[in-house]
Amino acid sequence: MKSVRIICILVISTIFLYGCASVGSAKKPAAKSEDASSTAPLSAYSGPKVKVAVADFEMKTANAAGESGMGLKEMFITALNNSNRFQIVEPQALSAVVDAPEKAVSGLVISVIVVEFEPSASGGSAGVGGGGGVGSGFMGALLGGSPNKAHVALDVRVVNPVTSNVLFSTRVQGQASDVSGAIMGGFLGSWALSQHLSGYANTPMEKAIRICIIEAVRYVSGIVPPEYYKY
Repeated sequence: MKSVRIICILVISTIFLYGCASVGSAKKPAAKSEDASSTAPLSAYSGPKVKVAVADFEMKTANAAGESGMGLKEMFITALNNSNRFQIVEPQALSAVVDAPEKAVSGLVISVIVVEFEPSASGGSAGVGGGGGVGSGFMGALLGGSPNKAHVALDVRVVNPVTSNVLFSTRVQGQASDVSGAIMGGFLGSWALSQHLSGYANTPMEKAIRICIIEAVRYVSGIVPPEYYKY
């Protein structure tokens, strides 16, 4: 009887240890936070620009309404323009190229999907949608959750308007737990928060939005090939 009890204890211990190892090896989100890489401005630029059209933001999160997508798009366009690297045009301006595929591509379309929009990443009543998130509770702590941090994640795609092929894509993220620091000034803080997002003014969510937007602009600026800089 004693040997059976010992075997049971060993089996339970093995299961527990295996479970902990599995949790520890789970991949954590590579969120951009209040670090130096996020606060560093883009380098000054005064050369030829890339012609781009920005599609309406697609919402794939229950915690953000269509107005939030409109506000994020407005801020993204403003940040692209302020970087001095892009000539922003309406999508219709590229339609002539689409209708004549034999012509060289003169511009690019940027498509953005809002995949995470958490004013309080830990969930609960502080979040727009309520309920718990991955950062709440015992399992959230094991998985490396970030309680009380606002969080935004965007899937950014650079698209060839002629073929509709996605040329480049990535996910950019921003998170914040306060509104202090250089991130709220200079290039990042000089453009106003969209009126569609005014409810988040002077909150960690505003900071998370600004971090995420600048990371999106930084990505697009670095990934577009030199031959597109011609306007």
